Amino acid sequence: MKEVYTEYNFTVKPKNPATEILIAELAEAGFENFKETENGVLAYVLSEKDNKNILSEIYVLDSIVFDISYKKKKILPQNWNTQWEENFQPIEINSQCRIRASFHPKKEVEYDIIINPKMAFGTGHHATTHLMMNFILEETLKGKTVLDMGCGTGVLSILAEQKKAKKIDAIDIDEWSYKNTKENIILNQCQNITAFKGEVSLIKNKKYDVIFANINRNILLNDIPEYEKSLAKNGVLLLSGFYEEDIPMIKEKAFATGLKYVDQKIRNHWTALKFIKS
Repeated sequence: MKEVYTEYNFTVKPKNPATEILIAELAEAGFENFKETENGVLAYVLSEKDNKNILSEIYVLDSIVFDISYKKKKILPQNWNTQWEENFQPIEINSQCRIRASFHPKKEVEYDIIINPKMAFGTGHHATTHLMMNFILEETLKGKTVLDMGCGTGVLSILAEQKKAKKIDAIDIDEWSYKNTKENIILNQCQNITAFKGEVSLIKNKKYDVIFANINRNILLNDIPEYEKSLAKNGVLLLSGFYEEDIPMIKEKAFATGLKYVDQKIRNHWTALKFIKS
C-alpha cells in the first residue's frame, strides 16, 4: 500500500533567504520532500505525521522580516523517487568535491560522492552542509579519528573517508537518517565509517581528533561540553546549523569549556564555526 502525504504550499516573500531557512526547519520537523516554486516551496509530510503541532517549532513563520503563508491538502500516492530525480541536480564545492545521485554521470573531481536521499536535504545544497564541507576540504584528515554528529545522509562522513580519515563514527537520532547513512556508506564503498542510531551519550569515554556537528542551535548549546570532553588534545570542532545572530551564544558556550575560536564561514545568513582544543 502506497503512503499518503500532505502537501503544504508555502508562499514566501521575499523568497531568499527565507525559503532556504524554511526548508531546513521543515526537514527537522519531519517533512520529507521539497520542491521550490515561483512563489515559495511545496513541502510534503506523511499524513500520519501531520498534526496541529507540526509547525509549532517552525520559527521562521513568526519572523517579522518575512511574509509566509500556506495552504495544505492531501495528495494521491505517487513515485517519490521519480520526483527526487526530476528535482535534484549535482552540486560542486570549490571545484574539488561533487555530490551527485547514482543516476548522474561521474565527472573527474578529487572527491566524488554519491548520495541517494529521499528528500532534498543533506546533499550539500543546504547552506549548513555546504559550509561544513568547505571547512572539511581545508582540514588534513589522513589517519585521524572523526565523529559526525547529526550525520543526516552521511555526506560529511563520506567526505572524511575520502580524505583518508582512519575511523569515522556517524551518529543520528533519526531512524531515517541512520538507515540512509548506511545505504550511502555502501554506495560509496566506504570501509571506515560506522553508523549509529542515538545521541550524544554514545560518545562517552571516546576520543576523536575531529568532530563535525551540523545540528540545531539548542542541541549544540546542550552538547558542546560533551564534544569538548571527547576531543583529543589539539582536536578540531566544526559546528553548523544556526544563524549569524546565534554566533555569540555558541561562542560563549564553547569558551566556557575552554575551546579556542579559530574561524567562521557564512552563507545565506547560516554560519559554521571552527574551534580547537588546546
